[in-house]
Amino acid sequence: MWPVIRTIISVFLSAELVFGSLASGNLTAGAPDMPEELAGEYTQYVNPFIGTGGTPWTAGMLSPAATVPFGMVRLGPDTCAAGGLYLIKTNTSGYYYEHRHILGFSYSRLSGTGIRDYGMFRVTPFTGSSKPSCLAFSHRNETASPGYYAVYLPGAGAMCEMTATEHTGFQRYTFSPSKNAKLYIDAASCLSNCSASNSEISYDESSGAVTAETTVRGEFSERFGGLRVYYYAETDRKAVSHSISGNGDGLTLDFGNIKGSPVTLRAGISFVSIENAKNNLYAEAGEKDFDDIRKAADTAWDERLSSVKIDADGETKEIFYTALYHSMIMPTDFTDSNGEYVGFDKEVHIARDYTYRTDMSLWDTCRNVHALYTLIADDIQKDCLQSLEDMADQGGVLPRWPMGEGYTGSMLGCPANIVFAESYLKGYDFDVEKIYGYMKKSAETSDNIENREYSDLYDQYGYVPDDIVRDQYRGLSVSRTLEYSWADSVIAMFAGVLGKEEDQKKYSEKTLYYKNVWNPDTKYFQARNSDGSWGVLKPRMTAFYDDIFGLKYSKAYCEGSARQWRFSALNDIEGMIELFGSKEYFVSELEDFMEDASRSRAAIDPGDGYWIGNQHDIHTAYLFDYAGRPDLTQKWVRWTLKNRFSTDVDGLDGNDDGGTLSSWYVFSAIGFYPVAGTEEYKIGSPCVENAEIRLNSGRTLSVKTVNQGEDNIYVESVTFNGREIEDSTITHSMLMEGGELVFTMSSKSSENR
Repeated sequence: MWPVIRTIISVFLSAELVFGSLASGNLTAGAPDMPEELAGEYTQYVNPFIGTGGTPWTAGMLSPAATVPFGMVRLGPDTCAAGGLYLIKTNTSGYYYEHRHILGFSYSRLSGTGIRDYGMFRVTPFTGSSKPSCLAFSHRNETASPGYYAVYLPGAGAMCEMTATEHTGFQRYTFSPSKNAKLYIDAASCLSNCSASNSEISYDESSGAVTAETTVRGEFSERFGGLRVYYYAETDRKAVSHSISGNGDGLTLDFGNIKGSPVTLRAGISFVSIENAKNNLYAEAGEKDFDDIRKAADTAWDERLSSVKIDADGETKEIFYTALYHSMIMPTDFTDSNGEYVGFDKEVHIARDYTYRTDMSLWDTCRNVHALYTLIADDIQKDCLQSLEDMADQGGVLPRWPMGEGYTGSMLGCPANIVFAESYLKGYDFDVEKIYGYMKKSAETSDNIENREYSDLYDQYGYVPDDIVRDQYRGLSVSRTLEYSWADSVIAMFAGVLGKEEDQKKYSEKTLYYKNVWNPDTKYFQARNSDGSWGVLKPRMTAFYDDIFGLKYSKAYCEGSARQWRFSALNDIEGMIELFGSKEYFVSELEDFMEDASRSRAAIDPGDGYWIGNQHDIHTAYLFDYAGRPDLTQKWVRWTLKNRFSTDVDGLDGNDDGGTLSSWYVFSAIGFYPVAGTEEYKIGSPCVENAEIRLNSGRTLSVKTVNQGEDNIYVESVTFNGREIEDSTITHSMLMEGGELVFTMSSKSSENR
């Protein structure tokens, strides 16, 4: 069956790639030189095209769109195959490297997710009597850097450049001489297969201002009724004429023959009002021109990226700083320059002394991205905690995948619990009593799209019974049980902090419910029915093939196989290891799992073994540390750094999901990795020669490696400020002291010395 499945997938993907590469004529003949690149101290190493290609579920789903760190605007190209063909889901960020046609340039998109949303107010340059459906381009005439994107579109005779601030987007179009330069602004645009409604656009002839508004209905925003967005724009030269399309949602600006001189379109975006969009533009851009904004964006990125300075070879630097860059695109700044934002109650609120943020892929980012912020981006982590609290205050529960102004219901479990627990243990201040109340509410009720599904069944049986839920929302009985147990461990912890003894006892017991889906005979977490019997186990069947072919074998697992969820009791790793019977057996099975990783990065079939491209087993290389085999953690961390990340367009092994894969690389490259929901980090095997980390505490952590080399993958010893690190563990409080972390590397493992 597997060859048939792979063949079918390959046919659909190949067809899209063929259509994606179709282009008419010579796209490079007569093309102007690309604009001069800016080269900041750290931005020079960032390659925004990494992760923009690959196969659908093993693609980074990233975009080279112009943006600033954690900004609202992500202004960039929306691509398509020739004729707008979409056979398979490839461009959820609006951009797919294998496409060779551009629809135009829209103002935002999600970063690294498998979800298409935003894509509003798309601008398309053209010169004929009517706007073309799409415009062919060549990657030879395309460039991108942090805060900047440019491409030459021969069909429009236009060099198209983009840059941004937090809430504004600047576009500069330089048309060829003698061209009749036009821009089409589409108020009803959205990313592929999505829709927009109640869209309208207007043009003020006296001032030349463009105003527009629309309700975007993307794959997420549709779930909470759509997302209203507002637009205010100006051009640096007045149009000689304009026209509005019959539906009142499209505007064509005709600038006539501008003889090779550029026209700049600058625009502010708001989710509150057109007036706020205008204020955002004036507050952030003022009288600055395109080049001023571009330089400011590069400087903003350079400052953020300078938080970690590494010594390494050129390829490692490119992968590292691109990964750090990708970890800082989301969460989104949802707060206008006057402090206003739209909350989950659909009312306008004011954020005082913080920035309200949204678009948090929490099921993914709770595992490492927020840990990265607790080291180097304290302001963002504080914003996130306050924003999550606001969402619960206004919407009723803590979210697990908040997007825009609403709940999406995406993924499972209670990942916000993990973020708050880890933050608390690392010294962050918030209203523990209130947050604890929201955690309990989610655990005990199912009246909200982001509360636990089947919480009553979970409490009744001590696990989610597979026979009752398997035909509802794909079942996911095993994955839910594991995730709920993880979330309950946090509730138990906070109950202890608050002195709630009965709750602490109750949730401490529920923390161990994950053991109720462990089959001691098969030694797998396995679907279990309401009568206690075990469901069918097909360890090598993944949920992806179940979804496509309706085989129903792996309905108990979310986005993976039984093997990939076999090592995912993250709330009780030592207890999980005991279930295997011995550490030796655990190590043997985990080693087999790791060795079954697909032979190539971003493979069409990632297989049922180790796949860092999805989150359920992103941590597994570090589990050997718990079983007394740090040498195997070191081996597999270095293998992953080398074989699952690259400078290519398929340089990630799966969806980046708001910077999750990228954060794995950042941490692992410098030698340690966070244990989600705790203040602990596990020691790995650094691939950089040295690193200097500017900590949130104001101190500096220096990481030094002795005997670094491609063959020296094993850690002979590791010290922190002269003290030997035991049990491969270091804590956040230790790191925040600053000082020196020294790795002495060797070609021989601890087992062979």
